[in-house]
Amino acid sequence: MTERVIKRLPAVSGTSGWEAISRRRFPLRTLDGPVAADWLIIGAGFAGLSAARRLLEQRPADRIVLLEAGEVAKGTSGRNSGYMIDVPHNLSSGEYSVGSDAATKSEIAQNRFAISFAAHAAADYGMSRRTFDPSGKINAAASERGTEMNAAYARSLGAIGEKHQLLDAREMREITGSSYYHGGLYTPGAVLIQPADYIRILAEGLAGRVDIFEQSPVVRLGRDRGSWTATSHKGHVTAPKVIVAVNGHIEDFGHFQGRLMHIFTYASMTAPFQAKSGRPSWALLPADPMGATVRQIETDEGSRIVIRTRFTYDRTIQVTERRMARIAAEQRKSLDARFPDLSGVPFDYNWAGRLCLSRNHVAAFGEIEEGLYSACCENGLGTVKSTLAGVMAADLATGTHSKVLEDYMDQPKPVRLPPEPFAWLGVNAVIRMQELRAGREG
Repeated sequence: MTERVIKRLPAVSGTSGWEAISRRRFPLRTLDGPVAADWLIIGAGFAGLSAARRLLEQRPADRIVLLEAGEVAKGTSGRNSGYMIDVPHNLSSGEYSVGSDAATKSEIAQNRFAISFAAHAAADYGMSRRTFDPSGKINAAASERGTEMNAAYARSLGAIGEKHQLLDAREMREITGSSYYHGGLYTPGAVLIQPADYIRILAEGLAGRVDIFEQSPVVRLGRDRGSWTATSHKGHVTAPKVIVAVNGHIEDFGHFQGRLMHIFTYASMTAPFQAKSGRPSWALLPADPMGATVRQIETDEGSRIVIRTRFTYDRTIQVTERRMARIAAEQRKSLDARFPDLSGVPFDYNWAGRLCLSRNHVAAFGEIEEGLYSACCENGLGTVKSTLAGVMAADLATGTHSKVLEDYMDQPKPVRLPPEPFAWLGVNAVIRMQELRAGREG
């Protein structure tokens, strides 16, 4: 018999604007008593819900149970910038595309497989354009260095035949209403999502055929006589196969310890305002990965802008309100530099989100014990990478072979980090150096 006690449970920092303006439309259920299932999934984010949907496709007669420690969309899955990106987006380096042409093509194919899976879910569950918008993305340059980085990225995309369009300052002004940007690089394959809405609607669509129990954290996980038992505060679930979809928290289950970097990133959302110029909605990633991600969205109350800046490496699962307030003040300056006319529009929400990276930019994936599968470590692109990992974990666990799974499995394991405190010192030093180098892009 093997058993592990999970001592650290997920926690959140601040209120995500995405979740705050989203509407929940299905009842909350908690685990209360013993349950027997064919499949257990731990974690109701992009990976866990995608695994559940895939299992329904592969094993429609089986009973599937999903346990979520908090509430759907209130955790990490509802705290990202809302981009499903098909082309390379490597946050571990100083530029987005760093692999060979063959590796880049393979990554794009995997990302598009995940986006297609999400698009079918969006269609099946009636997601609106505000929730799931296949409009592409723009890498915005606000400096000469950013312009050079976009040009280099465009060359790498052109070398493998990927569609892209370079935009000048006038075109950027017409899109955003701001004169801040020197230019941009548009790629058409990305999807913009309202992440909290996407997760909630996906969960609602699955709830009729999948037992989703929220506020039901797993505090003990053990295997005996060929079955796993996950124990929560008021009940337990027994199943022969388990998919763990908890991103960086996989370390708290006793796996991949000392191999994952836990990075916080920070965001703020403005109060509604009436946009006077530019398009009603647009989305900008920074030309430099360490710069500011900025999105304008349409809501029933008016337009809102979401700005994401700053990264910090922490071993904790929460950050302080003081730090969030300090970074929100920095984001205020960044937003005002781009849109001085909005200086009087306050932030309604400030929050932090916890993402997971590995040094060699690979997933924490595979059958880690008999009947126990990991779909974790999204490497800073959780909407797509976690969707892919969830689908691949379901395929691996059901023995469903495909070229996509074969290619996905052809990756090394996450490499070990230096011991603490050297990892903390080194990673934060690199982050800070890259943020300073980003300059006007931030």
